[in-house]
Amino acid sequence: MISAEYFINELGSRGIEFFAGVPDSLLKNMCAYIADHLDERHNVIAANEGGAVGLAAGYHLATGKVGCVYMQNSGEGNIINPLASLTDKEVYNIPVLLLIGWRGRPGVHDEPQHVKQGKVTTGLLNAMGINYDILSKEPETVVKQLDKAQKALAANEVYALVIEKDTFEPYVLQTVEKNDLALSREQAIQMVAASTGKEDVIVSTTGMISRELFEYRAQQNQSHQRDFLTVGSMGHASQIALGIAMEQPERRVWCFDGDGASIMHMGGMAIVASKHPKNYVHVVYNNGAHDSVGGQPTVGLHIDLPAIAQAVGYKHCISVQSEMELKEALPAVSQMEGPVLLEIKVKKGNRKDLGRPTTTPIENKEALMEFLKR
Repeated sequence: MISAEYFINELGSRGIEFFAGVPDSLLKNMCAYIADHLDERHNVIAANEGGAVGLAAGYHLATGKVGCVYMQNSGEGNIINPLASLTDKEVYNIPVLLLIGWRGRPGVHDEPQHVKQGKVTTGLLNAMGINYDILSKEPETVVKQLDKAQKALAANEVYALVIEKDTFEPYVLQTVEKNDLALSREQAIQMVAASTGKEDVIVSTTGMISRELFEYRAQQNQSHQRDFLTVGSMGHASQIALGIAMEQPERRVWCFDGDGASIMHMGGMAIVASKHPKNYVHVVYNNGAHDSVGGQPTVGLHIDLPAIAQAVGYKHCISVQSEMELKEALPAVSQMEGPVLLEIKVKKGNRKDLGRPTTTPIENKEALMEFLKR
C-alpha cells in the first residue's frame, strides 16, 4: 500500500493541488488526508461527479492548472456528459485527472449494485478515449505512472487512475465536523417506518438508510415486500418513489432519503412538486455527512432543505431534530396531503454490527411488485 500523504505530495510536486469530487469508500483514506491538509477552496465535495468535472474545468480556465476529480466508479455515468461535451479535445480540450475507486472489480467479491459497474469501469474509459492506469501499490511504480499521467495532462488530455481496494494505507480523518444532535438515524427510521400504514410503500436510498430499514423489518419479523431498497443509483430514490406514487395515487408512498443523496440530484425535488402527488412523503435523514464512505461532510446541515422544498412547491415542509419532535410530528405527517417534506436532523454514525440486506435486488423488486398488484 501507499500512504495518502505520499500520493498527494507527488501530485502537488506536479502542480496538481485542486481537488473536487464525491467521496468513495476505496478512497476514504486519501479523501480524509485531503480534508485535513487542504483548505475548502482547494477541496470541494461536490453535489455530484459531473459537477466536480465542471469545477475542475472552471479551475483550469482561471489558473491554467490541472484539477483532480475523485469518485467511486458508480459516478462514471455522471461524468460522461461533461467529459464528452466539455473537456473533450474536440470541444474545449481541458485536462482533468480522474481518480476512480474500482468497486466491483471482476474477481473481487462486492455488493450486487457494484458488479455491473465494476465490469464496465475500464470499458467506459476506453469508449470515451480516456487513457488510464491502475494505480500501483508500490511507490516506485506510482512515480512512473504519475510521470505518464503528467505528460498526457500537459497535452490537455483527460487521464484516469483507477484505484483498487487497499491501495492506500489507513488514515483517520482529524477535522471531523461534529453535530450535537441526539437522535440516531436508525432510531428515526424505526419511528417513521412504524408510523406507516399497512398498504404504504417505502423507497429507501442507497447506503446506511436501506440497511437500517432492512434490519428493522427483520427485527420486527416483518416482510420486506413493502420496501424498495435502492442499493445503488444514488440520488434517484425520490424519482423512483414519484413513479410509484403517480401510478398508484391511493397508496401512500414514502421516500427515505439522505442529505447527500437528495443534494446530488436536487432538481428531482422540483419535479416531485410539479406533479402534485397527494400521496407522497419525502423524508430526508440529514446528518450532514456521506456516512457510508468515511463521514466526509455534505452541506446538508448548512442549508435550509424545508425552505428549498417549499420554494419548489411542496405542500407541507417540516423539520425536526429530537425524538419528541418526531413523535409529535408523525401522526400529522401521516395524514397530510402531499407532497410533504419531512427533514429529520440526526447524529452521524451507525452500529458497527449493522448488517446488509440478505435478499437479492431482484428478489426485492419482485416482492414489491407483487405487493403493488394488490
